[in-house]
Amino acid sequence: MIPTIALLIWLYLFFGHGRFWESGPELGPVSTSFFEPSLAARFRLRGFAAPSSGRQEAKKLLSPLGFSRATSTAPASIKVFLRSFFFKKSDPLLICPLPTPLPAVDIIVPARDEAGTIAPVIASLLAQDYPGVFRVILVDDNSTDGTAALAGAHENLTIITGQPKPEFWSGKLWALAQGVAASAAPVILFTDADITHDPRHLSSLVARLNAPRVDAVSEMVRLNCTSLPERFLIPAFVYFFQMLYPFARVNDPLNATAAAAGGTVLVRRDALARIGGLERIKSALIDDVSLATELKKYGPIFLGHSGLATSIRPYPRVADIWNMITRTAFTQLRYSPFILAGTIIGLALVWLVAPYQVAFGHGWGFIAGLAASALAVLSFIPTLERYRQPRLLALALPFIALFYMAATIAAALNHWRGAGAAWKSRAYKAAK
Repeated sequence: MIPTIALLIWLYLFFGHGRFWESGPELGPVSTSFFEPSLAARFRLRGFAAPSSGRQEAKKLLSPLGFSRATSTAPASIKVFLRSFFFKKSDPLLICPLPTPLPAVDIIVPARDEAGTIAPVIASLLAQDYPGVFRVILVDDNSTDGTAALAGAHENLTIITGQPKPEFWSGKLWALAQGVAASAAPVILFTDADITHDPRHLSSLVARLNAPRVDAVSEMVRLNCTSLPERFLIPAFVYFFQMLYPFARVNDPLNATAAAAGGTVLVRRDALARIGGLERIKSALIDDVSLATELKKYGPIFLGHSGLATSIRPYPRVADIWNMITRTAFTQLRYSPFILAGTIIGLALVWLVAPYQVAFGHGWGFIAGLAASALAVLSFIPTLERYRQPRLLALALPFIALFYMAATIAAALNHWRGAGAAWKSRAYKAAK
């Protein structure tokens, strides 16, 4: 019975959960007209290397499971299905034209003790090729390491010294709110102090804001993935985020699913005012998803992946990634022990039952476990491809999931001890 449930869950996740595994859409550089990218460009935009043939790529995808021989002898119709299923372009508007007239944009960067990253971040923002008017507003949130001075000086850069954080506000949202108050442009870009931007990035964001019209455009930027812990754990972070918030559902105006990635959020000023401004979510620790949830109540939003923005914040140790997860994992579960218990049971069914059955099961249990494991591995491969990691790493997904489960439990234990969340030498009391 349990292996069957696990298999049914994976059949739903793979085929009915908004193609969460697809690792798209991704905004490309701005074009002056709509067009259908070539096959090679389509693969490149989605983070894949263009295959020499659909048959070869399908075999490469399946090779971690040892199915390459099977595909070489499978009927042609099955090969066509695999090729179209895995490489179907998810959004015909990946490349959009700039609107006319061009809206002015204020870019707001909250920064607290970011001396190690602020200089290249600000430089990348000032180097944007956006043909409209834009400026950068850096809100120095009481840094103690000289962050503001390291940002440099430029005619398009305004540096604001943040005021003390009022009670009930999160530090980042208070800094952003001060930036909004100092801005006047009809379009605002919220971005983090550890993200560098390709010169074409702002133009691509503004273009997507109007093609078709949405109230906000957000992107999951490419996370740092160079150290061994990052290579092992960071792609899964993106993968699990996609599983929680399937991008296709976020982008569907008729679906209630809402999410954003806080590193890059372009929003219309009138849409922000419509929800009551950032004060509406002032205490939120998962501020990006909270903002998207409020915005989508009144209009459509867009969430995709970015190939034009990159996080330069390193996570060289396993402990760094552990702390990143534990900071907000229990907040995501609304501090509920019942939701936590249900989550752990659900995660066990999704991630642990199938590999256990493959290792120790017999008969139907083994078959169901093998099928569920195959779907899990296949679903992880597009994200590994995006981060240029070996496909064989997909076989470690149960162990990676176990790490994330343990971190979620640790987040709950921290909350119950009264530790709450902490970031940049600023602690937040656990919610009551």
